[in-house]
Amino acid sequence: MKVHVRKQDKVVVISGKDKGKIGEVLKVNPKKGTVVVKDVNVVKKHQKPNRQNMQGGIVEMEAAINSSKVMLYCEKCKKATRIAHKLLEDGAKVRVCKKCGETF
Repeated sequence: MKVHVRKQDKVVVISGKDKGKIGEVLKVNPKKGTVVVKDVNVVKKHQKPNRQNMQGGIVEMEAAINSSKVMLYCEKCKKATRIAHKLLEDGAKVRVCKKCGETF
């Protein structure tokens, strides 16, 4: 499965309980087609005490969501956008915004 976003991309959630939230991609799992976005799909996890967390307890963390629920966010147009690929003169392939042509 191919995922259209990369780590550290800025994305906007287009469906679900967190619709409209903008965040940074923290982790991408192309085999499952999921992404973890900062401050999106926050769940509570019961954690046992361990060396890092001596006390244990309930911790809040981001859970993965399907990559089809996010779109790349263009800083220039301030909107969610699809991506197009463009070849530069030096042969490099870059991702550009379909609406305004800004490179990512």
